[in-house]
Parts: sequence; structure tokens; C-alpha cells
Amino acid sequence: VQLQASGGGLVLAGGSLRLSCAASGSIFMFDAMGWYRQAPGKQRELVAAITSGGSTNYADSVKGRFTISRDNAKNTVYLQMNSLKPEDTAVYYCNAVLGVGVTTTYWGRGTLVTVSS
Repeated sequence: VQLQASGGGLVLAGGSLRLSCAASGSIFMFDAMGWYRQAPGKQRELVAAITSGGSTNYADSVKGRFTISRDNAKNTVYLQMNSLKPEDTAVYYCNAVLGVGVTTTYWGRGTLVTVSS
């Protein structure tokens, strides 16, 4: 399985971007998919996740501003990012988790999001 993230770029603070994560196969098989980010000098952190049943989870820092969604027909997961802040600047990675308990995790290459003030 390959995951291809896209949609990053340079945006002014207060602006919006939508990231896409396209899977090479059906995303029905995955128990959860998510977006992580890693800022320079910081650890990778969870931004948002969505389960196969549609339940979502967000980092406190993005609640109310970011929305994760999935389009099973297009085998794609999205991250709509609104009201962007300079502290959202990071490389964003998508992942997909197969299994519960004993899991297999797939990672896509990152896409850079830069928010200027």
C-alpha cells in the first residue's frame, strides 16, 4: 500500500489549505487513517484521525479549525485546515493503520505546510 500526500504550500496566517492523502488501494481495509505533523526540532505529533466507522479525533491545538474526512470511493482522506497559524507550520504526513491491537502502519511522504504571519 502506498500513500501519497499532497496539498501543502505557503499560506498567510488566517488562510486555509486542504491536504489530500490518496491510497494506492481501497481504504476500506484500514481501521483508521490519520494526519501527523512534525515541525523543525519537534517530535511528530498526531493532528487528526478517523476510524473506519467515521469517528474522529483531533489534537487540542487544531480542534475547531481542522476537519478530517474520508472519501471511500476515491480512496482518499482529507484534512481541511482553516484559520491557519504560524505554529501550524510543519511537514504533514498521512498514515493508515491496519488491525486492532497488533497493527501494521503505513506512512506516506510528507507535504510541507508553511504559514507566514
